[in-house]
Amino acid sequence: MSDPTGPGQIVDRLAGVALPRHIAIVMDGNGRWAQQRGQPRYAGHRAGVASVRSVVEACGHLGVEALTLFAFSSENWRRPPGEIRVLMELFRSTLDQEVSRLYEQGVRLRFIGDRTSLDTALQRRLDDAEALTAGNVSLDLIIATNYGGRWEMAAAARQLAAAAARGEIDPEAIDERALQGALCLPDACDPDLFIRTGGEQRLSNFLLWQLAYAELYFTDTLWPAFGTEALARAIEAFSGRNRRFGGVQPSVQKSPGDA
Repeated sequence: MSDPTGPGQIVDRLAGVALPRHIAIVMDGNGRWAQQRGQPRYAGHRAGVASVRSVVEACGHLGVEALTLFAFSSENWRRPPGEIRVLMELFRSTLDQEVSRLYEQGVRLRFIGDRTSLDTALQRRLDDAEALTAGNVSLDLIIATNYGGRWEMAAAARQLAAAAARGEIDPEAIDERALQGALCLPDACDPDLFIRTGGEQRLSNFLLWQLAYAELYFTDTLWPAFGTEALARAIEAFSGRNRRFGGVQPSVQKSPGDA
């Protein structure tokens, strides 16, 4: 079935709607999508690449500042070795096919996660993609690979502890701002909208610090079926949320003639 809301049409669809600056997505349901069609799980991962392309293009058209996608978690190493090999090969081939196109579209690619567990050839691909697109400003596309929120916060704590041991910072001066500065992307604004596809309703160790005040949106749609129409529905739901950030909604003063 074709997506009725293409990357171009989504701008008209969402005209006047409050847009999130930063969207974060857990792309869940690839394997189930394939199994429902009698296909091997890796077929779902391959089909999910088209959804990534659609969502990236739509965010670029809308003027969203940043899009963070959870590509491979630190817990995904527990999957069968064959599936891991397919995921890594798909990641390599997708980078080879897409980086030039993303560069031409003005997308800046950045990767977060522990790269030390990735093979050296893949690490070079990540470095090269970041270097090529470093000057682009239309959209920050952040790919979380071998990433976990607890890993990120532990790494930040180690960095601050080492600085304190060297006498560079006072431990008493370590506050939220200091910890934020030690995280993977201290210059990126926190996500406003978190989307998880596939019917599950949990964060799964994704951006635990950054999602503190994000609006959470869960959908049963499996990731390979998640296109710009589904993205538009998520943004429309976001625009209707009352975001108080821990404060109180200002009371509305009624005039004497109001009912």
